[in-house]
Amino acid sequence: MTTTLNQLKMMTMVVADTGDLQAIKRLRPVDATTNPSLITKALSTPEFEPILKQTLVKHNNDIDKVIDDLTIYIGTEILKRIDGRVSTEVDARLSYDTDATVTKALEFIQAYEDAGVDKERVLIKIASTWEGIQAGRILEEQGIHCNLTLLFGLHQAKACADADITLISPFVGRILDWQKRDENREDIPVNEDKGVLSLKTVYSYFKQHSYNTQIMGASFRSVDEILALAGCDLLTISPDLIDKMATMEQQISRQLYPDMEFDVLPKEILDKETFDAQVNADPMTTELLKNGIDGFVKAREELAIKLQSLI
Repeated sequence: MTTTLNQLKMMTMVVADTGDLQAIKRLRPVDATTNPSLITKALSTPEFEPILKQTLVKHNNDIDKVIDDLTIYIGTEILKRIDGRVSTEVDARLSYDTDATVTKALEFIQAYEDAGVDKERVLIKIASTWEGIQAGRILEEQGIHCNLTLLFGLHQAKACADADITLISPFVGRILDWQKRDENREDIPVNEDKGVLSLKTVYSYFKQHSYNTQIMGASFRSVDEILALAGCDLLTISPDLIDKMATMEQQISRQLYPDMEFDVLPKEILDKETFDAQVNADPMTTELLKNGIDGFVKAREELAIKLQSLI
């Protein structure tokens, strides 16, 4: 019998959720995703210290420029090891500033092009705030593809689809974490997992209304969550869970496909006022979006401290 991982790959594009270059070389995914936490972790290993020092000298110890340069460096190194695209995240401190996000994204695309990387191989990763989604709209109109991340609800997904975003990343596992705390229970079966159910709702809405935006489930806590979403457009999975599925021979079946029967979900175009009202009325999204942005900012700050210690 073929492995569970290979079965999944026949239904869904499997993306590696890591900045670890050795893991990417070993796993050989089509695409790869990174975030500030993964970049910081990758660059904190001893082997990268000479690169950090060289980049500090190159930018005269300007920490923000150094971190941006290192982010592109990791992205280009990943692209040498895969055939597809890499997601590169804009500084999370800009998550509520549309213009600054667009400016930074254009700088990243230019830096990639200077390194010989075609923009078609890059997804600009932006938090799914209203301002971030509008930045994505502007970038998509310029032919720059975006991955809207930290997505926790249908309201965010609707706004992304309306902005014709290339790809969104619903955070399945973080929703489950919130559910466990909110319901004060640990053992939640996958058929009651609000992260899984939320992604299925988004998938249903997008397919019903023929949106081009792709869905990439992210932030998984278990193989069960992953297999419950077999057939989703893409799934970005950590190396440990990819490795686990590579050793399994569990027979799986497709759970999502575009022409399946769905509960009817009326199409809704959100303006900023309605979007903000729906997000503010949703304590889970409000909390997780803020915590996610804060976590990415903290990861960047940790890398900055590491760099300062080398000056």
